[in-house]
Amino acid sequence: MNCSLIITTYNWPEALELTLKTAVKQSVQPNEIIIADDGSAKDTKLLVNAFSKKTSVPIVHSWQEDDGFRLSKSRNFAIAKAKYEYVIVVDGDMLLHRDFIKDHKKCAKISVYIQGSRALLQPEFSKNILRTKEIKWPSIFSNNVKNKLNSLRIPFLSAILCKKYNKNMRRIRGCNFSLFKEDIIKINGFNEEFTTWGKEDSEFVQRLFNAGIYRRNLKFSALQYHLYHKEGSNNNNNISILNNTIDNSLTWCKYGINQYLEN
Repeated sequence: MNCSLIITTYNWPEALELTLKTAVKQSVQPNEIIIADDGSAKDTKLLVNAFSKKTSVPIVHSWQEDDGFRLSKSRNFAIAKAKYEYVIVVDGDMLLHRDFIKDHKKCAKISVYIQGSRALLQPEFSKNILRTKEIKWPSIFSNNVKNKLNSLRIPFLSAILCKKYNKNMRRIRGCNFSLFKEDIIKINGFNEEFTTWGKEDSEFVQRLFNAGIYRRNLKFSALQYHLYHKEGSNNNNNISILNNTIDNSLTWCKYGINQYLEN
């Protein structure tokens, strides 16, 4: 099974560089990397071009104009370009464990959404990594990482938990998930009505559930470490979009990935 790794980014090339460093050193390489760029300045393009020359993994820079928060559009645009059948999506401020791709592929199944988790790096530890550009994996016994259980890789336990299916909407994380491209197309991808941060991931997954797709949790594998930054606040309108999808059991959004797919 071949896969495309989608990395979202917006004007934080310092973090993206570290994500790319971990993405190209995987024990099982992705077949391509696509940068889903929501309108970053030229320094991100220069970084991606430089990285493309350092690795045998093809890297595609999927860029759109900076016109406010359009994460859903940037994801749709990038996923539409994906050449391979399986899609893994992460954010461009994540450090990926060397077996990250391997773990996702091992759990993959048609009509199943794979939800991973994240370990949160403390501000000072994150700042030091960004300054030195050296990847450091925090010890579970240190104070450099929050929610320490999410930094434990226990393959045999993960394999047991991954067999369980559910439609639980708790802890939906757009920074660490995967599924088959055909399942994304089935619900028309991400909803581009979301033009501010918050609930766009939950609404996407709710439509997957409404369409008969189940969830598997990747716990104790597919580890990633989140570089610290302040989070935005949810928009009330975003919550109303999500509630409309729930109340009406929607499986399709009007403005989605179909705009970018070739007939």
